[in-house]
Amino acid sequence: QVQLVESGGGLAQPGGSLTLSCAASGSIAGVNTMGWYRQAPGKGRELVATIEYGDITNYQGSVRGRFFISRDRAKTTVTLRMNRLNIEDTAVYFCYAQTVLGEDYWGQGTQVTVSS
Repeated sequence: QVQLVESGGGLAQPGGSLTLSCAASGSIAGVNTMGWYRQAPGKGRELVATIEYGDITNYQGSVRGRFFISRDRAKTTVTLRMNRLNIEDTAVYFCYAQTVLGEDYWGQGTQVTVSS
C-alpha cells in the first residue's frame, strides 16, 4: 500500500502561482510514476502532469510551459509548480502514484481556486 498526502492548494489570482506537494509513504520502493490529475466541477478527472523513472515528464497541453513537475532524490515527494494560473485551472488536484505492478494510488485531493 502507498499513502499519498497533498498540501499547498488554495486561492490564487489569475496570473499568479501556487505550488502543490505530495508526500508518499508506505510501500514506495515499487513506485515508478507519480503525478497530478485534476477534476473541475462537472467534468471528468484529467491528467495534469506525471514524472516517471528517469525523470521523464509528461504534461497536458494546456499546462505545458506554465506548470512544472519535479521529484526529490528519495522519490518520496512530488511537487507541482503552477505559474500563470488562469480561471480554467480551478479544480480539485489529486496526487497519483503507480507502481511497477500497475497498481494505482490516489491522494484525497486539494482544492485550487483561481479567481480575481
